[in-house]
Amino acid sequence: MEEAGKQAPAGQENAAEFPLSFRGHKARWPERWIIEQRTSGRSVSTVTIRLKAVSLSLFMKRCHFSIRTRTTVAQQLPADYKEKLAIFRSYCSKHIGDKNIQPSHITNMDEVPLTFDIPVSHTVEKKGTSTLAIRTTGHEKSSFTVVLDCHANGQKLPPMVIFKRKTLPKEKFPAGIIIKANEKGWMDEEMMKEWLREVYVRRPGGFFHASPSLLICDSMRAHLTADVKKLMKQMNCELAVIPGGLTKELQPLDIGVNRPFKVRLRAAWERWMTDGDHSFTKSGRQRRASYATICEWIVDAWANMSAGTVVRAFAKAGIISEEPHGTESDSDSEESEPGMFDGDLAQLFNSDTEDEDFDGFD
Repeated sequence: MEEAGKQAPAGQENAAEFPLSFRGHKARWPERWIIEQRTSGRSVSTVTIRLKAVSLSLFMKRCHFSIRTRTTVAQQLPADYKEKLAIFRSYCSKHIGDKNIQPSHITNMDEVPLTFDIPVSHTVEKKGTSTLAIRTTGHEKSSFTVVLDCHANGQKLPPMVIFKRKTLPKEKFPAGIIIKANEKGWMDEEMMKEWLREVYVRRPGGFFHASPSLLICDSMRAHLTADVKKLMKQMNCELAVIPGGLTKELQPLDIGVNRPFKVRLRAAWERWMTDGDHSFTKSGRQRRASYATICEWIVDAWANMSAGTVVRAFAKAGIISEEPHGTESDSDSEESEPGMFDGDLAQLFNSDTEDEDFDGFD
């Protein structure tokens, strides 16, 4: 035992106050902070940890620190990516200028793969625990697709969900969402044509095709078939196809919208798992959320995405040069809403699967 009055090793000055903090190694945040709170008899929940994270986020900003994510293979850019970026942005700029396309007619659409269970990949647990179980309904691999679409002025079109089944579910769905189904639960040529007829047509003046428009999407095969291009032509729509490997640089939804949308969905799923009305099978397994409940989460999450967030994503992609008047300032962005915190720090509490490329379900 250390003699009274003897100076503690560097970094361990407060060890006497928190005797569990040092057992052969230096504790890291949030481990040490959790130990300190428990040593003092205070309860520690994930909510209190998140509140502490908010204060840490402010500290990191003041000191210009950030949490860096490992660069995945999917994030590697082509060798000539700068040239491709310039060509694509020039193509969009030329068509916007030549045809006087307004921000309300510059649209980005993207497919977002989702699952019925959306658990985080990590949790707070006592060190040394060999097995970490996170409760789900067993449907974290049951997949479906949400098609998101938004305009450069911040407005959004209704989301379209594609469930993996032969027929439409016989449930009462909320307003503001288009429900579809196919055997893959993914976008194909027929679904793309239905999206154009039922969703894209809802843009301002879309029913009469009076105003020229620009549709920005990735190079998925379903977006580029002859029949799809023919239908776009009839709708007075110019197609801008993002070069392969550059969606994270040129697709507004990928740049600044999809991730906070997924964060909201995960929060809704976590609330439902904790507080929602549940039913169980005869074997005692909890049933997953209904199709209608899932759609309610989607509608709410999409409605809560601010116009300012959408506009900033288009600006970061280089599609528009400045924010149109009337959009929210940075202070109204998703990251500063109650219960949300800095995007870097959010990585501590949310999985990073949204950084992975996706080519459809098996």
